[in-house]
Order: sequence, then structure tokens, then C-alpha cells
Amino acid sequence: MKLGQILAGLDDHELHGGKELEISGVAYDSRGVTSGNLFVALRGYREDGHRFIESALQRGAAAVVAEDIRGIPEGVARVKVADSRKALSKLALQFYGNPCRGLHLIGITGTNGKTTTSFLLESILRASGNIPGVLGTVNYRFAGKSYPATVTTPESLDIMRLVREMADEGATHVIMEVSSHALDQGRTLDCPFRVAVFTNLSRDHLDYHRSMEEYFNAKTRLFTMLPQTEDAGGATAVINLDDPRGEDLLAMTKADVLTYGFKPTCRVRATSVRSERTGLRFRLVTPSGERNIHSALLGDFNAYNILAAAAAALALNVSLEAVVKGVKALEKVPGRMESVKNRAGLALVVDYAHTPDALRNCLKALRPHVSGRIITVFGCGGDRDRGKRFDMGLVAGKGSEVVFITSDNPRTEDPATIMEEAEKGVIEAGLGKESWTGQARLAQRVYFTEVDRREAIRKAIGIARREDLVLIAGKGHEDYQIIGGEKRHFSDREEAVSAAENLV
Repeated sequence: MKLGQILAGLDDHELHGGKELEISGVAYDSRGVTSGNLFVALRGYREDGHRFIESALQRGAAAVVAEDIRGIPEGVARVKVADSRKALSKLALQFYGNPCRGLHLIGITGTNGKTTTSFLLESILRASGNIPGVLGTVNYRFAGKSYPATVTTPESLDIMRLVREMADEGATHVIMEVSSHALDQGRTLDCPFRVAVFTNLSRDHLDYHRSMEEYFNAKTRLFTMLPQTEDAGGATAVINLDDPRGEDLLAMTKADVLTYGFKPTCRVRATSVRSERTGLRFRLVTPSGERNIHSALLGDFNAYNILAAAAAALALNVSLEAVVKGVKALEKVPGRMESVKNRAGLALVVDYAHTPDALRNCLKALRPHVSGRIITVFGCGGDRDRGKRFDMGLVAGKGSEVVFITSDNPRTEDPATIMEEAEKGVIEAGLGKESWTGQARLAQRVYFTEVDRREAIRKAIGIARREDLVLIAGKGHEDYQIIGGEKRHFSDREEAVSAAENLV
């Protein structure tokens, strides 16, 4: 595509030469630039892409889009813009031929529940005969293809590239987990969402957002950018009215609203909820009628995820029959309250819970089904919100008989320092520190510290009895651990199976 054609999507820019230049592709990471590419220099949270313009040119970039074009050689086609991120979104839309046209886009945001809700909605849409694609935390998947997810919501260029692939493969719907980072950075600015879903809000990402108010404000952008109902072809905001912030969102969006929750005022709600060892049962009440729901997902909190997916499906004119069928068809979500089968016959659960609220929900859901001890293994991420470490420890200590504090993804922080901050919460919960002897007395509430996550998992499973349950929290589906600047293979699920096998 010629440079002039790609720039046609930009409202305000200064082009210096090269309008007829043939562009082979668009890139924002200099390391991925190939000959003939248009390089867009982004100002990031930690790095400034303007510093890598020279590197991009050395790799063959034919033109550059930047907020500051000083220093770029005169012979290079260069485009000055006020905001590189906004420009990248427009350029991507143009380069990939507006791939969202004709597709139904569903955006899901909130602190917890995004991934499970996306899996549920995907299953429901399949049950209704549609062809969904998904961009989310676990992976980016469609038409039998799957790509590893580097982040929950990719950069705008990657979104448009993936949506183009989905459209070309016949997708009818695209379900997107939309993070607060993505909303704050404008990665989804040119995504015409038909449905936007709000799951909940609790403490997270305060290393990036300076306060809970800023965090919430970032989330609201998904709803405030929804067009008015009469102009949107039926755009709908699906809002959890049981969450304290739900009411705030109601007043912010111009789109139609479909509320869900347990309150009698919610338009989509659950009654007669029964949480069993084999899953959930409840009566689904909607404006379209009522149905009995049976799900293999564990925990009362998953009723909210089912309600969110059901409400989103109804907003898309999916039948109640397809909702019931789709919910029943989903047997599990990777790394979300996932039972780990093992030859030792122990109750082992892996979950992604890395916020105090998510961990609290897990422990609350598991408690009624455990006759013995809950043994929890958890850690906290490095270079992230330090303030939640105490809370994580407090929740783990209050909800477990035995706790193993260990590493998560320490990144560039000292794992021992992270663990000490979480340990304060465990102590506050009333647990006493125990030296490792290979045993933990049943009647005593104790905790251990073990910086090696593999060893912590091995020890926790080693002391578990048949009546106990071991919860390994924090990493869920992730198959890596980030230590320093190195990303190493590590899977809680694999380590749990290996530890249990050694007991047989």
C-alpha cells in the first residue's frame, strides 16, 4: 500500500516526502522492522520509541511516523503527528482495510472475571451457530488457530491484524478482554464495540494507575466511548449492578444498558443459586424468560461470570436455549479454579488469583467442599502494586489453615523482600511461622516461607492429606516465571502433577 493511502486515515499530520512510497507493513517495535516498513515511534510507559528510530531505519524502515521528527535524515519520508498512539490506531485501521466492518465486537473489562466471561460467551456463541474469535489473557484464538498472548489486550496494530485474520477466516464475533492499560493507552480507540461488559472493580494495577479513582476512570472509557443507542445499531453496556461502581457506570454511558447481578432490580439475575462440588446450579431470570442453568464451573462468584456472558449474549440477540447449552458445554477455563488430576488422589486446584478479591473468592468457594485443611501457595509479582501484598497475605491467612509464601514473577525485585511484605498480612491473620520439618500439625494454623516456587509446591503437596485441598494461586494458565529479565518455563499445573506423582 502506498504511504499516502495509509495516511488517509489520519486527520492531522505533516508529511515530508514519500507520498507514493510503497509500504510493505507497519511496525511499532524496531526489532520487528523489515524492509519497506512504516515505523511508528510510540512513547511507552518505560521506553520511548523515538530512541529507536535509527535502529528501525538500519533494519530497513522506509518511512517514520513520530511526534518529534527532528534528527530523522532528510532523505527519509517522515510524518509528524501530535499523538503517535492515536495515529498508530488509525494507520492500522487503514492498512488492514477496516477489519471490524461487519463483525460484532464485544469488550469485557473489570478487575476479575474477564477471562472466564470470555470463555463462557465464546461457548454460547458457538452453541448459537456463530463463529467467535477471542483476544484475551490466555491466548488469541479463532478458527482452530491459537497464538500466545503477550498481554491481555494487544497494541492497536496487533488488534487490527488479528481481527483481519479472524474476518478472513469467517468470524462473526470478536470477544476482547480489555485491560485498563489498553484503555488508558488508546489501544481500542478504533474498535466499534457492539457490547461492552463490566465485571467488577477491586484493587489492582496501582503501580500504573496512581489511585483507585484513576483505575476506575480508565475502565469507564470502554463505556463512555459507546455511541448513543440510536446511532450504534444497538450498542449495549452490560453492567454488574451488584458492584458498587455499577451505578456510576449507568450514568456515564449513552448506550442502552442491560444490568445483571443478584439484586431484584437487575434485568438479568440469578436466583436459587446452589454451589456444589461438581459445579453451579441456578435459575436464570431475564427479560426474555427464565431457564435453569447448570455449569461445571466452581464457586458462587462464577455465577456473576455466567450472568455477564448471558447478558452479553442476549444483547446480541442470542436465544436463551443457546445460553443454557453454551454454559453447560464449558467444562473448565485454563488456570481458573482448575482441578489438577493426579494419581495420588489429592485435591489440587490451580487459579490465576493475583488480587486480594480474587483470592478471597477462591478460598470462599472452596471452603464448603473441604473437610480438612486448605493449604494455600501464593506469591506476589515484582515491579507491580506493592500495596496489595499485605492484603494478599491477610486474605490467604484468614482463608487457609496452612500457607506457603513463595515467589510469583519477581521480575527485577528481590523475591525475599516481596515475600516479607506479604508475610506481614499472614501474621496479621493470626498464623504462626513454622520451620520446615516435613509436617504441619492439623490443629495449628501455620505458615512457611519458601522462595523457590517449585519447592513450595512440592512441600505443600507433600504434607497434604486426602481430606485437605491445596490451592496454588497467582499464575494460573501461565507457563513461565519472570526472574530478573529472564522468562523461564514454569507451570503450576505441571509442578503440581510432578509433586503428586512423587508421592505415589
